[in-house]
Amino acid sequence: MSAQNIKSILSQSASFEDRFIPDLEHLKVVTKNLQDAGYKVVLTQGVYDLLHEGHGKYLELAKAQGDILIVGVDTDEYTRKRKGDNRPIVPESERLRMLTFLRSVDIVTLRTLPASEKDIDYLHKALRPDVFVMSTTTKDFPQEKRAEIERYVGKVEIFEPQAETSSTARIRHLMIDGASELVKRLNSITQQFIDEMRGKP
Repeated sequence: MSAQNIKSILSQSASFEDRFIPDLEHLKVVTKNLQDAGYKVVLTQGVYDLLHEGHGKYLELAKAQGDILIVGVDTDEYTRKRKGDNRPIVPESERLRMLTFLRSVDIVTLRTLPASEKDIDYLHKALRPDVFVMSTTTKDFPQEKRAEIERYVGKVEIFEPQAETSSTARIRHLMIDGASELVKRLNSITQQFIDEMRGKP
């Protein structure tokens, strides 16, 4: 990878196509070249469904640990496996693009179900970032795995959630609100039907 290619990724005017690197072998080369050029590379990963303030703060904190932030985004297939058939709310193509709108995010890639089922640690093992950032709430990487992860990365940073709510909580709230509204409407329609039936001779 040339210096010009690195510059195109890091440019403020970099396109989504410059910053989305789905091919793992290509991303390994990009990461290594960035490190060889003196950049401190940070990796984090997650679903990033219904992007909210907590995500933004978390990613800013992650970026502050180095120079380049790579975000692994769970595919739709992998998200359904982890969180249920009603997730994600926002498809992966849109989640990827939304993340690249954030100033803290430099590169995005996909974390796939087949690769993760083979080895949940595959992304940080392949990229060997200088810093691996994870949340205290993640189930994929419990804090007990810290020593194991540190065999493949320079340093592990673990942060608390940066908001009082989560995407899951918001979705649950929306579903409850929606169900309540549906019950009200059904009750109204049922009562109207009963009233009409009673009014018949």
